[in-house]
Amino acid sequence: MKHPKKKAPNPEDPKKNDEQPQVAPSADSQDEIARRKKLLDKLFWIRIGLAALAGVAATFLFESVDGEERRWASIGFMIIVFIASAVIGKGMKIGLPSSDRKKIVTTGIGSYVFIYLFMWILSYTLVHLPSAGINPLKPI
Repeated sequence: MKHPKKKAPNPEDPKKNDEQPQVAPSADSQDEIARRKKLLDKLFWIRIGLAALAGVAATFLFESVDGEERRWASIGFMIIVFIASAVIGKGMKIGLPSSDRKKIVTTGIGSYVFIYLFMWILSYTLVHLPSAGINPLKPI
């Protein structure tokens, strides 16, 4: 049973008969798929490196900020660095099909957040060790 508002296709309709058949896009070659995977892996490791560097940098950049503001400034910095990594990924010309465009943003996002937070907490802890005056990582 057809939907009451939908009309059955008319076989004598000239518009329907003149249409070109839809051509499916050709499958990508194995070389192209391997190239995309290699570039996505490279983007992943760029994000991991940026997360580690930004996490340590956040300890020193926001040393003068006190309390809750330090946390929000660091989270904002984390987001800005991630957006910069997305711009880098866009500039890599990975050539993903339109159905996979979100991979540029989603590749490594979880690892990025955890590595950033880990490095920020670790470096902050090392800088603010309650030791007997021996602290080689004291901020400037």
